Amino acid sequence: MSHTTSRREFLQRAAAAAGGATAMAALAAPAPARTRSPNERLDLAIIGVAGRGGDNMNAVAGENIVALCDIDQEHLSGAAARFPQARTYTDYRKLLDAEKLDAVVVSTPDHTHAIPVVWALERGLDVYCEKPLAHSVYEVRVIREMTAKHKAVTQMGTQIHAGDNYRRVVEIVQAGILGPVRRVHVWLACNPFVGTRVSEGTPPPHVDYDLWIGPAPMRPFHASHFHFNWRFWWDFGNGWLGDFGCHYMDLPFWALGLRYPTSVEAKGEKVSAGDNEIPDNMRVDYHFPARGELPAVHLTWWHGTWRPEGAEAYPQRSAVLFEGERGRLIADYNTHQVMLDEGLAFERPEPTIPPSIGHHAEWIHACKTRGETTCNFDYSGALTEAVLLGNVSYRLGGLRLEWDAERLAAANCPEAEPLINRKYREGWSLT
Repeated sequence: MSHTTSRREFLQRAAAAAGGATAMAALAAPAPARTRSPNERLDLAIIGVAGRGGDNMNAVAGENIVALCDIDQEHLSGAAARFPQARTYTDYRKLLDAEKLDAVVVSTPDHTHAIPVVWALERGLDVYCEKPLAHSVYEVRVIREMTAKHKAVTQMGTQIHAGDNYRRVVEIVQAGILGPVRRVHVWLACNPFVGTRVSEGTPPPHVDYDLWIGPAPMRPFHASHFHFNWRFWWDFGNGWLGDFGCHYMDLPFWALGLRYPTSVEAKGEKVSAGDNEIPDNMRVDYHFPARGELPAVHLTWWHGTWRPEGAEAYPQRSAVLFEGERGRLIADYNTHQVMLDEGLAFERPEPTIPPSIGHHAEWIHACKTRGETTCNFDYSGALTEAVLLGNVSYRLGGLRLEWDAERLAAANCPEAEPLINRKYREGWSLT
């Protein structure tokens, strides 16, 4: 394995990260140095400039964008035309070695999130990274360790977290209006994807395909696993669960103070004829332990045509359903509805969570003032870890994983190790 941090060394340092509030505070707290005026612009690099990268670049365009990186010269040229003062790169490793920066925005495919993020953290930079935070659970933990070590200001790209709707839902749940919540269902409406695996293929001349493959196993080029479509192949993405789990499961994680599951069990099926491996329908059952006075929680993720019993009664095609002792609450990105038991009246609590200045603006402001963010890599790392463990269980044929967060291992399932800590292609290293 080409990771330079050994598993034993890492686990010795990371054990405390599974412990709770003390570690969480240490991981989230930014460094006191480098404070600057909020009016002073940051020197930023954008790694990945199209798709979500383009949206993220637009969101931070008011800062001083000094470097751009993409393996697709057509995308890179378009971004460079907007920011002609920025130097351009195809290899983010060269960019990070050459540039003097304050922070970076990483919007590459899932399989290349971890390396630029860790390299940036090691160089003392603040980081914004698209969701999910990494491609494997081990990478997530290394990122959290590096964030703690370097006291970086970080934010994961779960932009819905900044919306007023999620804030109002969190306030209702945390005010105890539903009573103790022990059951949560999350479901996503999505369509099957049909992909093709080929024995040989030629990438476009404007693409540095070897750099795009990065640490993943080399495979011949085909459009069905390139650009947006990489999501539906295990070598590069994490499927619908990885793509949307961080958005929808964010709400119960926030509202209920969830961290690490104690068990994860996934079932799924492919109904499309494509060669891609991602399940079109999926169910993942997570069990989270009690947290102080809060009870244990059973959370189930559903996607595709699979739904919890009774979901047809709700108009939302994708939703989060909290089931409490006094009633239920259903929410999507923009709306929510409270349904208390008969005889109980709903009275909305006073707002306690202030409005967001914007998900990217929050990160930029925190970078300048050494303040805090709401989706820092500690909070988002625990969320991503749970999401990724669902895929691990599915890929092992639906085995129930008894998750030991402190040891970073499935206690009952040593065969999960290669999926928890994936092997890198020769020539690539996480640190």
